[in-house]
Amino acid sequence: MRKAIFPGSFDPITLGHEDIIKRAIPLFDEIVIAIGVNAEKKYMFSLEERKRFIEETFQNEPKVTVITYEGLTIELCKKIKANFILRGLRNPADFEFEKAIAHTNRELSKIETVFLLTAASTSYISSSIVRDVIRNKGEYQKLVPKAVKVTSL
Repeated sequence: MRKAIFPGSFDPITLGHEDIIKRAIPLFDEIVIAIGVNAEKKYMFSLEERKRFIEETFQNEPKVTVITYEGLTIELCKKIKANFILRGLRNPADFEFEKAIAHTNRELSKIETVFLLTAASTSYISSSIVRDVIRNKGEYQKLVPKAVKVTSL
């Protein structure tokens, strides 16, 4: 069985994330979207909100599940028997950053990382840009799946 983990903070999930996941569905038997928890980081959305946004976005896709985790992604892969880590690449800077992590993960665990390029139409979107648009009361809805709703700031 080809099982992939798509790790991230998803604060919030963007149309870029959604695109990568949708295009990865035919490649894997199961995709586990793994929301990492980092106590050092300040999030705009609670863990529960981020999980709900993703679950609602993929509610009709049986191959996609959503979990939360702490610690190393490769340890999660071992725990849930995932064979692959899925990552999206928007630009050369993403590639260099992700390449170093992928080499480290493969050295430590033999887990392979599969990279998908983001669609040209979403390659400019990042969660940090979305958060900035939200903070400044901009039209964030054009950048995220319909499930992402800002209730208050």
